[in-house]
Order: sequence, then C-alpha cells, then structure tokens
Amino acid sequence: AGEETSQEGWTQQALDLAALAAPSASIPGGSGANTPDPTLLRPGRTLVEVSAGAVDSLDSDELWMTVSSFTQPTTLALGRLTPDGRLDSAEVLRQTPHRYDSSGVVATQHVAVSEDGTRVPYFQIGRPADGPAPTILYGYGGFEIPMGVGYLAVTGKAWLEQGGTYVIANIRGGGEYGPAWHRATLKEDRHRVYEDFAAVARALVERGVTTPGRLAVHGGSNGGLLVGNMLTQYPELVGAVVCEVPLLDMQRYTHLLAGASWEAEYGDPDDPAQWEFIRTFSPFHLLRQGVDYPPVLFVTSTRDDRVHPAHARTMAYRMLAMGQDVTYFENSEGGHGRASTNAQRAWVNALIHTFAREQLG
Repeated sequence: AGEETSQEGWTQQALDLAALAAPSASIPGGSGANTPDPTLLRPGRTLVEVSAGAVDSLDSDELWMTVSSFTQPTTLALGRLTPDGRLDSAEVLRQTPHRYDSSGVVATQHVAVSEDGTRVPYFQIGRPADGPAPTILYGYGGFEIPMGVGYLAVTGKAWLEQGGTYVIANIRGGGEYGPAWHRATLKEDRHRVYEDFAAVARALVERGVTTPGRLAVHGGSNGGLLVGNMLTQYPELVGAVVCEVPLLDMQRYTHLLAGASWEAEYGDPDDPAQWEFIRTFSPFHLLRQGVDYPPVLFVTSTRDDRVHPAHARTMAYRMLAMGQDVTYFENSEGGHGRASTNAQRAWVNALIHTFAREQLG
C-alpha cells in the first residue's frame, strides 16, 4: 500500500527518499533475541520508518539506511541502489540492543474522524487483548513536529510487557503531512488539535480497545497543553492524565521564560482580540468548580528554562484547592527534559507508568 515519503538527498544516479508506512498496515513483534532482524529490510514490511543518506553522492549508489519500528531496535544497514533507483540489496551492519520482550506485540495504524471531518491517523501498539485494555494515548500536536515510528524501549518495558496498549496520535499541528497539517492549527484554529485528540480517544472506545476509565492521556511541553485541554474540555473521555513540563496558563505564557517566542503558534494574550480565542484553550482558565476531573499527575522541573514550572505549580495548587485528585512531582534539576541523569529518567518513567497502572487498573 502507499507510503508517505520525503526527500533526503541524492546518490550518484538516484533520488534518495525517506519512507513511512501507510495506514491500515501491521507488523508482528520481534523474537526478542539480541541479533539484527534482516526481515526489517524486506520489501512489503510495513509500519517501518526508513531514513537514508548517500555514502558518496558523487561516486556511489550506496546508502546508509536507518530502519526503525515500534517492536524492533533501530537498525543500521548499507543499501545499494540499481541505476533506476530501486533498492538492490541491504546489508545489516548494527542493531541497538533489545530492551523489552516484543513477542506477540502488534503495531497497527488506524484513522479517527475529527469534528470537521478530517481523517486523523494514529498508531496502536500492544498484544491482542480479550477486552478493553489499559491504554496510554500519547500526543504532541504542535510546531510541525511529527510523531513517527520508533523503537519503544522504555514504554515497551514499563507498559507493553505488562499488558498495556500504547497509542500515538498523529494529530494536526505536527509535521506528519507537511506544513499545511501544522498551519491548520495556528492561533484561532488551535481547537483542532484538541478535537483531533478527542476524536482518537473516542475511536479507541468505539473500537473496543479500551474504555474511558481505562484510558490515560500523556503529553509534555506543548503536549502538556494538549492533555491539559483533555483534562478540562473532555474529562469524561479519560480515566487519568499525565501532564509533563506543561503550558497551562495561556494568559501569562508570553511573560514566562521562552514563551514570547511561541506567539506565532498560539497568539498574543496581551492583545484583547487574540485573548478571546486563546482563553478557549487555556486549561488554567477552563477549570470549573463542581466538575469531576480525572486524576492527574503533573511532572515538572525547578530548572526548566523553556516552560516555567509556575504553569504546573499553579494548576496543581488550584486543583488541590478544588478537592481534585492531584499528584505533583517537581525535580530540582533536569531542565525541560525533567531529569538530568539516567537514574532520574528511570525514576520519572517508573513514576509515570506506575501512576497509569494504579489509575487504570
């Protein structure tokens, strides 16, 4: 079936493209052995992302190829092209180690329909379940950053091995389908990001993958704003929220750290006309007394130099004052990455997945 492609460069005689598998495809999990899997390079394998660069664009038709999938570690291969630009052969050179048991794990791609009729793709990864499974829905939806295919080392060990399902939403705002996919969500059109994400959540329930009570949403930075809007605009759709290093107070964001540099994305809240639409996606201002919000975990860092921790602090404080179920963790170091060492990263990831398991059952 068709593929999404982007130009990477040239070899001596051929155009070099990066390819991402098209919707409605699936691949089985790997063997779990610490050996390269040459089947990743066979024609017809799907839900595999391939990027390539010429070894020598002037004198060679060889390519350095990086092959990624959700269930197989990243593989480096040396490819050779025919004069008409077809892949003649590929030699697997190295593969990063397996980090989780992917046996039985299946990755598929599906489509949800947003409020305006836009078809929104999403990846679903997990072992087949007899009924609704605990599910984490992850998204970003901003700044033309795509959510592509990649090996799920941490999520695989902490979530998939335990029987959970993981979903990545390719909502508008990202770069999955070019600049127009991003431009469709700027400023007064920001609501489309959240409508797309909500559409994926509904589709998962409609397909029987999960239930609202067994669905957690997870995002960080701009993705924290995304799940903050799921929390405040669509609380009935989710059973838990993981909100990392988030933007939440969109009235003050331009006055906090790097916030002013994002006006092209969200708008200028100091302009009364623009504040009228910005306030519709400012989670801090959308909180309402008497609403039963799902449990939420806020994760931030005192030393975040991109998104000020005040966003998470004030949101958590206000929700606690309202009697809501809030868990809050602020690391004293780590910057916008919320951790500065591998030990801290492991602890934060364990916190996130433990929280999700406890809330979703």
